[in-house]
Parts: sequence; C-alpha cells; structure tokens
Amino acid sequence: MAEALRVGIAGLGTVGASVARVLRDKAAELTRQCGREVVVSAVSARDPNRDRGVDLGAAKWFDDPVRMAQTAEIDVFVELIGGDEGPSHSSVKAALEAGRHVVTANKALLAKHGVALAETAEKKGVLLNYEAAVAGGIPVIKTMREAMAGNSVTRVFGILNGTCNYILTRMEAEGLSFDDCLKDAQRLGYAEADPTFDIEGHDTAHKLSILTSLAFGTRIAANDIYMEGISNISQADIRAAGDLGYRIKLLGVAQRTESGIEQRVHPTMVPTASVIAQVHGVTNAVAIETDILGELLLSGPGAGGNATASAVVGDIADIAKSRPGFQHGPVFGLPAKELRPYKKAQMRSHAGGYFIRLTVHDRIGVFAAIAKRMADNEISLESIVQHAAGPDTALQKTVILVTHETTEAAVRKAVDGITRDDHLTDKPQVIRIERAE
Repeated sequence: MAEALRVGIAGLGTVGASVARVLRDKAAELTRQCGREVVVSAVSARDPNRDRGVDLGAAKWFDDPVRMAQTAEIDVFVELIGGDEGPSHSSVKAALEAGRHVVTANKALLAKHGVALAETAEKKGVLLNYEAAVAGGIPVIKTMREAMAGNSVTRVFGILNGTCNYILTRMEAEGLSFDDCLKDAQRLGYAEADPTFDIEGHDTAHKLSILTSLAFGTRIAANDIYMEGISNISQADIRAAGDLGYRIKLLGVAQRTESGIEQRVHPTMVPTASVIAQVHGVTNAVAIETDILGELLLSGPGAGGNATASAVVGDIADIAKSRPGFQHGPVFGLPAKELRPYKKAQMRSHAGGYFIRLTVHDRIGVFAAIAKRMADNEISLESIVQHAAGPDTALQKTVILVTHETTEAAVRKAVDGITRDDHLTDKPQVIRIERAE
C-alpha cells in the first residue's frame, strides 16, 4: 500500500471541524477507496484551545497557516479560512509554490486570484481542487471539468445561494416580509450578522464567475457581472408572480451570445412548473445546457458543515488516488495560460420577457402614458393589470406589466421615461422572466 496522504487543515470552523471529523470517522472506508491512508497531520486556526468536537491531538499545531503550507510534513493543504486576501491567499500561494496540492472551499479567493493560482499549480504539477467553492455538496465542478468532454456549453444558470433561496421560499410559503425572513435566517445560522454579501448577490456572483470560466474557457471576470440582490423583493412581487404562474428565485446566469459572454445575477421569475422552481429552502441547483447532452440539472445541499465537508473530502480523496508521475488535468478545464480574455456581452433580450411593477398616482392619463412609453421603445406587452395599491393608499394604483421578449436597454429606457413623467409614487420594480424548463 502507498504511503499515507498527509493533510494539513487551515481553518477549524464549522467546515474545517466537519472535514476533520469525516476523515477520522471514515478512515477505514477512505483507505479502501483510495488505496492509502488519509491522515490529518497538521492543523492551523486562531484558537488552539477551542473545543471543536473532534480530537486533533495527533496533529501538529501551527499558529501560522503559511508556515504550515510550506512544511514538508504535509502533502495536501486544505484552506478553509475564507476571504480573498490575507492568510487565505498567502497560504494557498505558498502551498502551491512549495509543491503541495491544495483543496479550498473559498469562492472569493478563486474569483479574485483563481487564474494566477491555477498557473502556479499547473507549473508545479500539483492539484488545485475547489469542488466545495460552488454549490456546496453538489459535484458541479467535477461534472463540468471531467464528465462533459466534447460538449460545448451554451448556458449555465442556477440557484447558488442558500440564504437567498431560503428567504424567498419563506416569503412565498408563509406570506412573511423580507425583513422577517432575513431575521429568521440569521437566527437559524443561514445568514450572517451582516448579510450583505449573500442578499445583494456577491456570493452568487463569485460562484458564477468560476462556472463561467469552466463553461466557456475564459479568464475569471467576477467584476464584470451585472448584479442585483433580493432586498427589494416585496410581498406584492411574490403574490403577483404566483398569480402569473411564476416563482421568484435569485439566479446566476452565464450564457454565450453573439457579442461575448453575458454574466448576470438578479431576482428572476421562473415558471412554477419548471424543475428549478421546485428547489426550495437552502438547497442549491445548477443547470448546464450543452450541444450534445442537452440540459443537465444538478441539485442538492448547497451549504452547511456536512455538505461542504463532503465536497472537500471528495477533493482530498481524488488527490489520494493519484500517483507520482500522473499528469493532472488543468484547474479550469483548459490550461490557465490558454484561458481566453473575458469579452463582456451587452445585456440583450432573453426568452420570457420582463415583469414590471409600478406604483402610480391614481389620476387620468397615467395608464395611457405608460402604454405610450412602452410603445415608443418597441416593447410588446403580453398583459397589463391595474389594481389598488392597498387599503391605505387610495390615491395610488399598482400597474403590473408583463412584456414579450425584449431588450434590457429598452425596458430600462421605458421605465426611466415613466419615472421622469412623475407618475410614480414608489421605486419601480423590474424582474426578468427566465426560460427555465
């Protein structure tokens, strides 16, 4: 039997402790599957005295993760610190430069430094595995990197943030406000004390940028993603979506267009009969559309200690199964130096059109003025509905428009015109209606 694979874990929070526990509890099974033992030989975290529910007494303690990354006492450096700079970046870089394999769950780090780190890994002939960085326990990275050879991806989209999906699910099922659902998500540990990173779409954008690179062979471009969060979604939007046969989800969407690659993160209405509309709570889902396979949907636990640990351990097991002299595949599907520069596409039309909710003054001529703005921008309307804005707003009306396929620019220009006409009493709401079979 080959020598044991020695693992060093940096970061012993919920995920790090879960990884150590799985490696201990599943040691015999992993040995049979990998043909060698997998042992935790070193650890690094802020507090050496904290009880993490797992015995790490046999592992060497390092106060400095960079020093642990460089030590000859480990074969694999597992980074679970978090953050795109500081010790997470410096330790991963140090491990790769020292010829150590790396496993990380850090989407922010990869979104910012992934290509440079991939170049180092490929130059040193070591693995940089990151299954847990996108969609938790769902094996989407392995599927796209290894199981879809020959396929050309046309679109990849999905629910990539469990916090947002949990909030939207509760809002629909129980008629709760966004604020009430957010507070409950924080109480249950699904949302951070400062939830901005999740609810404003940054987390989804980081994950989407990684999927985009894998799907289209481009360099990661997390800063070129159109992004909207869910903090402005109201019960009025949830109810209107249901009445129209849709459900609101926060989607990350990347697709190839004639002018380049389009990346966007925003609330989206999807048909209630679609598969992705049935993804509830903290569950994640990723759909991949290709020329050969057609559409593949992967769904499962997107966060949490066990789900993320499962993906991390899977990455470690892949390294344990490799042998000296084995030629490792490129980190992002293509060699890092061959990844093409990202060419940002214009936000163009998409199947399904747009949902537009306007709260307007209840006066003569408003309805006709709205219709004229739509016509002036060549926007065809599938439906237009007007009703009272609420019991305490007798001088206001809510107008709900559903458009046929059109362009982002046309919709924004029309809504800006309506706003300048001084017909609105509240901020307009625009939500895309996505084709999602």
